[in-house]
Amino acid sequence: MPTQVYALESDLTYSYSNTQETVFGKSTSVEPVETIEVTNTYNINVSKDSSFIPPTFGSYSADTKGTGELLTPNISGVLPMIIGTGSKSLTGTTTQNTSTGYVPYSTTSDIAIPPQTGNVTYNISSQNKFTFPDGLYYSDNSIGKLKIPSIGLSVKVYETESLESLAKGAGHFKATSCWDGNVGLCGHNRGVTNHFGKIHTLEKGDEIQYTTKLGTRTYEVVSVNKINETDFSYLGRTNDNRITLITCVNDEPAKRWCVQAIEK
Repeated sequence: MPTQVYALESDLTYSYSNTQETVFGKSTSVEPVETIEVTNTYNINVSKDSSFIPPTFGSYSADTKGTGELLTPNISGVLPMIIGTGSKSLTGTTTQNTSTGYVPYSTTSDIAIPPQTGNVTYNISSQNKFTFPDGLYYSDNSIGKLKIPSIGLSVKVYETESLESLAKGAGHFKATSCWDGNVGLCGHNRGVTNHFGKIHTLEKGDEIQYTTKLGTRTYEVVSVNKINETDFSYLGRTNDNRITLITCVNDEPAKRWCVQAIEK
């Protein structure tokens, strides 16, 4: 119903009719929300039982993702986090003596379970390992050092496979792990910085060493292949610890040399 409204100190008369009530106070909660990088968690425990207590401020692992201690380790059923990985990945079976109710973590064979009695064997499914570069940078901005004694190679590794990184040393494929799992590295095979110029001459059994702030690992070469430049399957995440080296092939722009080595 129209209603008359009188302006102050004026003889003018106004009228309005609220014919569209929904115009006023329109809800904005129906606006679309974009979610980026959604990951299915399947049967992963995401309750408070799997919560982690953050590392002590200023400690070595304070700025490293995937670190902390379980809030309720005796009932969580969640594997402990270690520096740089986010979780421990185990394969096969393990036996734990739980006669005392709960055995604290001490080695990779200790698994957090609800208190039971006797020796209980559990099948532990492995999962792909991955380490972020957080906390791994040295003062010169490198994240590691690669050594291959058989070809006299010793070179620093820098984050990302950019031309800037390759101009200084070897580059780390950003999509691959920095420590646990599959570490993907690349380098030039010609020019002044031809650090990877001889990797295609490596043979099975040759050793490769990689050092970061998390330690030093020694790998054994298992394959040397010529692959297509668009083949990124060798850089996928793995359950084992391995290192993958990739460089160009002389006069074959559509091909790449790919060397893979598994931790000894």
